[in-house]
Amino acid sequence: MDLITKLQSLFIIGAALVGLLLGQSTGLGGVSAGLVEPFLMALLFFVFLSVEGQKLREAFKNVRFTLTATLVNFVWTPVFAFLLGLLFFGESVDMRIGLLMLLVTPCTDWYLVFTSLAKGNVALGASILPLNLLLQIVLLPVYLMVFFGGSASIAGGSALPSIAIVLLVPFALAFVCKLFERRGVGRSIVAKLRAWGDNAQLIVLCLAVACMFASESESLFERPDMLLKMLIPLVLFYVVNFMLVRWVGRRLCLSGYDLIPLSFTTLARNSPLALAIGIAAFPNRPLISLALVVGSLIELPSLAVIARAIQKLDLPSKKGKATS
Repeated sequence: MDLITKLQSLFIIGAALVGLLLGQSTGLGGVSAGLVEPFLMALLFFVFLSVEGQKLREAFKNVRFTLTATLVNFVWTPVFAFLLGLLFFGESVDMRIGLLMLLVTPCTDWYLVFTSLAKGNVALGASILPLNLLLQIVLLPVYLMVFFGGSASIAGGSALPSIAIVLLVPFALAFVCKLFERRGVGRSIVAKLRAWGDNAQLIVLCLAVACMFASESESLFERPDMLLKMLIPLVLFYVVNFMLVRWVGRRLCLSGYDLIPLSFTTLARNSPLALAIGIAAFPNRPLISLALVVGSLIELPSLAVIARAIQKLDLPSKKGKATS
């Protein structure tokens, strides 16, 4: 493992701190907000470029992976999120709603980046993406009704075009590059891009994290107590779900290579979608949106630490194959 790989979690945390300082001292918050999405698309381009088409098709047949991820994300996690809300925010229903909305919406982009950084099965991780996106949009109003005694006017569809662009543009570019490569056009260029992919992912990820923290620095500095309030329940969520998924995955005989995407698809959350829905559904309850913002700021450094922990535990094992 090279030095850059060993220190990647520190780089990401450092990028977050730099972003906070820049957002407060230079007023770049508004500008940096518009750069997060392009950087994320660049990240996903390198991720998709490393995925082989045949492995992606095979990954869709892995029933054990899909079923486990779905049960953890949409059966266990909503109950766990509600209990965490009661434990830490019993006096504030808005904080409980914000925490629940954050934790019941699985990520549809970042988790692939961290799966790749941890040397996991990206193709297997990508296979769960469409199902995660569909179920979280359909079930989020149900969770709010069940746990909080009333339905909300959820306008989640407005965020779908943005999600589609972020995913489909880098996927299409990677597909075109692979098509040219198979036909012998620009083969050396594509090979160099693929070889440089790991370092490129880390660089662009740090830039994206810095921009995200710069764009939200004002909210965080206005309510610094929110960071502490959200930190403990989110850390508990990451620790419990990580251990649960490792235990279940090993009982199902999943290899370390396949355990990595299972870990990240059950840990990384779709905070942009949750925030968009929160703003639309609860425009007069800013505490809900603030909880979602702070949650997203805690998430990325946490995922970086988890990726490093996975590498230390030596989970990746490319010899293990996904089983269906």
